[in-house]
Amino acid sequence: MDEQFAEGNFLGLPDQDGPADVVIASIPYELTTSYGQGTAQGPAACIEASGQVELFDDLLDEELPAGKIIRTVEPWNGEGTSLQEQLDGIGAYAAEQYSSGAFPIFLGGEHGILPGILRGCPQKVTLIQIDAHADLRDELDGEPYSHACAIARSLDEGALAVHQVGIRAYCRQELDLINSDERIHTWFAKDVMSPCTGGKAWAEWLESLTHIEGPVHLTIDIDGLDGALVPATGTPVPGGLSFWHVVQTIETVFANCEVVSADVNEIVSQNDTPLTEFTAAMIATKVAAAQIASLR
Repeated sequence: MDEQFAEGNFLGLPDQDGPADVVIASIPYELTTSYGQGTAQGPAACIEASGQVELFDDLLDEELPAGKIIRTVEPWNGEGTSLQEQLDGIGAYAAEQYSSGAFPIFLGGEHGILPGILRGCPQKVTLIQIDAHADLRDELDGEPYSHACAIARSLDEGALAVHQVGIRAYCRQELDLINSDERIHTWFAKDVMSPCTGGKAWAEWLESLTHIEGPVHLTIDIDGLDGALVPATGTPVPGGLSFWHVVQTIETVFANCEVVSADVNEIVSQNDTPLTEFTAAMIATKVAAAQIASLR
């Protein structure tokens, strides 16, 4: 399989022989977007932007790949004549990445990739979710596998629980589910970003992560960040997390949890400035660095 693509390798790293420690796997999936479009081109835009990201990471105290191999693999082929066929295809693609023995970082594509990824995951996982949206709807516009239902369907796929932060856009049905389903642990943006009590709530969020047991998948919808940082993502929402909130969450998760995979999704190429895809690339880079740090 040819591992060199038109958009290049993640971080502009040269190809290396030997088994990979981290794989960057693109899933350019866009089938149920409900507002802004363009997520199908998001992963390639993220990889292109990553060539401008500084390789030095202060957690590692050295430049990536820090003696490890980060390999950019061939994207998901997009085949399938129906939504379910495409999700099955994503599952098969994800299973291939897991079976490689490397840590997979999936780049999306709309958040609807998540149930497909879990179909390919060999373990039952707890989800840690950064997002503006709860993604717990039963359906949206008659589609139960809409991106707005990604977490609900992931729980159906066998996810053990979800710990979500940055949530600030949700419907009544989702709030009722948050309040009634013991598998769902939600930290609302209005609490962790409060000028008066946000520091305390944020510390409680980070502390809660240290008590999660068993395998974890980290899913980062970039609209969890404030819309000023990712204005081209499908549904940018004000009042979100700062970049440093996301970094601190990533570092806390990898330092305390058994993380088996991650995804960074809802990436959209931005006109006039690469801010959105560059922010996504920096987040994916931090995930890679945190995984490499956990191997030490």
